[in-house]
Amino acid sequence: MSNNDRITPYHWVLFTICFLGTAFAGTISTLMSVYLPVAVRDLLGTQDDAALNRISAYISAIFIFGGAFGGFACGWISDRFGRKPAVIISIASYAIFTIATGHMQYWTGVLICRFFSGFGLGAVLVTTTTIIMEEWPAKSRAIFLGILSISIPIGIFSAGVTQYIFHSWREGFNVGYLPLVLSLVSVKLLRESRSWLENRSKPAVSGGPGDISASESIFSGNHGRDLLSGSVIFGSMLIGLWAIFSWIPTWIQTLITEGDGQQERGISMMMLGIGGLAGGFLSGWLMNGIGVRKSMVLCFTACTILSFILFKTNTVFSAVIYAEILVIALFFGASQGVLSVYIPQLFPVAIRGTATGFCFNAGRLVTATAVLFVGVLVTELGGYGNSLFVFSMVFLIGLFTLLFTTPKPAENGTY
Repeated sequence: MSNNDRITPYHWVLFTICFLGTAFAGTISTLMSVYLPVAVRDLLGTQDDAALNRISAYISAIFIFGGAFGGFACGWISDRFGRKPAVIISIASYAIFTIATGHMQYWTGVLICRFFSGFGLGAVLVTTTTIIMEEWPAKSRAIFLGILSISIPIGIFSAGVTQYIFHSWREGFNVGYLPLVLSLVSVKLLRESRSWLENRSKPAVSGGPGDISASESIFSGNHGRDLLSGSVIFGSMLIGLWAIFSWIPTWIQTLITEGDGQQERGISMMMLGIGGLAGGFLSGWLMNGIGVRKSMVLCFTACTILSFILFKTNTVFSAVIYAEILVIALFFGASQGVLSVYIPQLFPVAIRGTATGFCFNAGRLVTATAVLFVGVLVTELGGYGNSLFVFSMVFLIGLFTLLFTTPKPAENGTY
C-alpha cells in the first residue's frame, strides 16, 4: 500500500470528528420532534389545539429553511475561508442554539434557535462530506463516505434515547453540550484540507492571490450544467425517499383488514431503518466494485422497479411487504452514500463546497414542498398506493438525468 493510500492516525481523528458531528446533528434534527407536543404546550401555556398546531408547524418549517441556508452559506465559507473553520462553525452553530433552545421562555425564541440549529445541520452535511472527500485516501474514500452517511440515522435513533432518559424537554436540549465540546476539540485536532491549501496557492480566478468568487464561478461554463444535473439527481432521490418514508405507515394502514395495524406499521418502519443503515454502510464497497456513476444508476433503477412491486402488487397486507420494504430501503441507504461521493466530485476544489451545498439544499427545499402533494394526490388517484407509485416516478427523472447527462468527475473520480 502506497503512502497516499495509507490511513494515518490523523485520518481516524478526522473521521471521528466528522462522524460524531454529523450524528449529533441527526440527534438535534429529531430532538424537537420528540419533545414538540409538550414543549409547545409549555411555551404557550394553552390547550388550544389550533394554536398548538400552528406554532408547531412554524417551528418545524423554520428548521428546514435554516438547514437550506446553512448548507448554502457554509459551503461558501468552506471555499472562501477553509474547510476546517466551516466544519467547526457548523457543529458549534447547532450545539450552541440547541443549548439555548432549552432556556427559551417564549416560542419566538425557540423559533430563532431552531433556525440556527437547522443552519448547523445543513452546514455540517456539506462541510464534513467535503473535507473527508479531499483528505481521505482515495482507495478507501468511497467506503468511509458511505459509512459517514449512516451517522444521521444513528443520531435520529439517539434522539429517542435522549427523550427516554430526560422527560423534561428543557433538560433534553442540554445534549447540545456534547457537540459543543466536540467543536472546541476540533479547533485543536482538525487540520485544514491540503487540497484547499494547494488550490489557494494557485493564481486566483480574478487575479489576486487566493481571491476567487465562488458564487460566480459555480454557474460558469460546464459548472452550471453540472450544478443543474447534480441538483436534479440529488433532489429526485430525496423527494422519492421522503415521500415513501413519510407516507408508508399510512399506506400500510389502508391494507390492514384485521387489527389496528400498530405492529405492522412498527415493523415496517424498523425494516426501513435497518435497510437504510445497511445500504449506507455497504455503499462504499458497491462504488469500489462497479464505479460511482453505475452505482447511482443501479440505485435509481432498483428504486423505480421496487416501487412498482411494492405499491402495485400489494392490495392486502402480507409478510412479503416487510421484505420488499427492506430491499427498497437498502437501495435508499446506498444512494445516500453514493450521492456523498458523486456530487462533490462534479466540481473542482475552488467551488466544491459552494456547489455541493447548492445541490444538496436546492433538492431539500423542493423536497419539503413536494412531499406535501402526496396527500393531495390520494383523493385524485384513489388511494395511497397509487399516489405513492406516481410520486415514486420521480426516480425516473433522476435516472434519465444520469443517463443523458454524463458529467465528468472534477478530479480523480471513478465513474
